[in-house]
Amino acid sequence: MIPTIDIAPLLGGPSRLRDETDRRIMEAAGSVGFLTVSGLPADMPHGPEVRSRLLRVFTLSEEAKRRLWRRKFDPARPNVYHGWFPLQNGAMTYKEGIDMGPDVADLSFVCDPTDPLTEPTPLPDEGTVPGWRADAGRYYRGMERLGRLLMGSVARGLGLPDTFFDDAFAGGNSTLRLIRYPVRPPESFAGGDMSAIMIEHQGKGRHLIGGAHVDSGFVTLLAQDGVEGLQAREAGGTWVDVPPTEGTLAINFGGVLERWTGGRIKATEHRVIGPGRERFSIPFFYEPRVDALIEPLPISGISPFEPFLYGDHLWAAMMRFVEFRGLEAMRAPRGVKAKAS
Repeated sequence: MIPTIDIAPLLGGPSRLRDETDRRIMEAAGSVGFLTVSGLPADMPHGPEVRSRLLRVFTLSEEAKRRLWRRKFDPARPNVYHGWFPLQNGAMTYKEGIDMGPDVADLSFVCDPTDPLTEPTPLPDEGTVPGWRADAGRYYRGMERLGRLLMGSVARGLGLPDTFFDDAFAGGNSTLRLIRYPVRPPESFAGGDMSAIMIEHQGKGRHLIGGAHVDSGFVTLLAQDGVEGLQAREAGGTWVDVPPTEGTLAINFGGVLERWTGGRIKATEHRVIGPGRERFSIPFFYEPRVDALIEPLPISGISPFEPFLYGDHLWAAMMRFVEFRGLEAMRAPRGVKAKAS
C-alpha cells in the first residue's frame, strides 16, 4: 500500500503536526520506500496546466528534436548527459524525452567543461515553444524547494539537524526529465528479449515501457498525468500500483540515500507497464553537487564504507541505462583524493 501524506506541516516551524509528518515520512521511507504527497504549497508549480505547458516540448518536429539529441544517438552532438533521448526499438524501455540540468533554472550555474555531468542543457528555440524555457525554470526551482523540505524532514527523522544535508545540495546538480511513453507498436519489440518485456498483470499479458530499476540518487519527485502504469515492488516481491492522483506527487528514494542511512531508508525497485494509451511523466531527481562527499553519517548503526564523490557514483550508475550505455569512457572518476587536493 502506497501511503499519501499531507506535507503542509513541513512548511512551518517546529510543531506537533510537523513531528507527526516527519514520523509518517520516515515510516514510509523505511518500509515501502514510496509515498505520494499532498498539501503542496499554492505557489509551487504543479497541476494539469503546469504539466500541459511543460509537455509542449513534445510538439516539436522530429527535426527540432534531433537538434537536441545526445551524443549516444548522434555522434556529432557535443552534449553527453543532458538533452533528448529518442524512442528505441528492441529495448525494455520505450520512451522519449529530455533531461535538463541546473542551467535551465539558474543562468549563473557554472558548467565545468571537463565534466559532462555539469554540461549545458541543449534547449529548443524560444520561437518554437514560446515561454517554455521560463516554465521549465520555474518548475525546476519549485522542485528544488520541495526537495529541500523533504531532505530536512529526513534529517530530523534521523535525529540530525534539519539543515544537515543543505551543504551537499547547495549548487546541486539535479535533473528535470520530461518523458512521453507512446502506445508501443509491434515493431518496437524487434530484437528485444520478449521474456523480459512481457509480464503478467492481473491475469493478463502486459508489456513493459519502463524496465524495473532503483533510482541511483537521493529523492525523486514525480508528477504523473493521471494515467496508470507506475508500479513499486513491495518487500515481499509483490508489484503495487502507485496511484496517479491529481494534486499529488509520487516520491521515492534512491540508492545513495539508502546506503548513506544504513538502510533506514529504502531504495525501492519500480517499473512502468503499458497502460494501452499514451502516458507522460515528469520526474525531478533532487541531487547534490557532483563533488559532494558521501561518507558514513554521524548516527548509530551505520556500517563503515569508503567515502566517495557523488558524481563518480552517478556516472557509473547511469551507464546501466540504454540512453548512456557505451559512453563509460567519456568521464573519468574524480576520486576523493582529487577533491581533497
